[in-house]
Amino acid sequence: MSVDSLEEALRDALHQEVARERPRLDGLEKCVTTELAGRLPRLRPSEAFRRLLAPTRGARIGQLAVVTATAVFFLLVGVLLAGKVSPWREPGLHLTAAGAGDTQGAAGVLFIMPAPGAKSVAVVGTWNGWQATPLSDSDGDGIWTATIPLPPGRHEYAFVVDGRWWGQDPLADEVVRSFGEYNSVRYVGRAGDGA
Repeated sequence: MSVDSLEEALRDALHQEVARERPRLDGLEKCVTTELAGRLPRLRPSEAFRRLLAPTRGARIGQLAVVTATAVFFLLVGVLLAGKVSPWREPGLHLTAAGAGDTQGAAGVLFIMPAPGAKSVAVVGTWNGWQATPLSDSDGDGIWTATIPLPPGRHEYAFVVDGRWWGQDPLADEVVRSFGEYNSVRYVGRAGDGA
């Protein structure tokens, strides 16, 4: 007898045995579900809801531990970030460099752009007709700066780094989108005092 004919004989014998036993299995599922349903306690909806809201003492202690651990985690994160996140700035105020300014009443505003490896960095804005005013990196550390006298008011600006527009200054009072590009905004002076 070859292997193929042996496999075929086994398969046929198995099919015949399954066909003989099928009538005995027809009601098996119903019998099992009926038996299990009789063993499980049925809870009224109000009882199930009460158990959900007032779990066992061990579960309540576990819930309390999770809530406490979460509160401690967020407290620690808050303490760690407290020194790293700048406080909320009032939109009408802008901090200027100490002692900066000119005799005509315009404040000198310090513009800072970190751009390591850049060959040229400039600032363009509403005060200069969007013409480039170069920033300098005198010590070569990649931090480009310029102090520009600005009159009180709202000034939109952007940096141009090696000819590419960079309109989202993290030190800006706000960021707006104009003509498809982002521009930063600085406020000089107090809002409402003629600024």
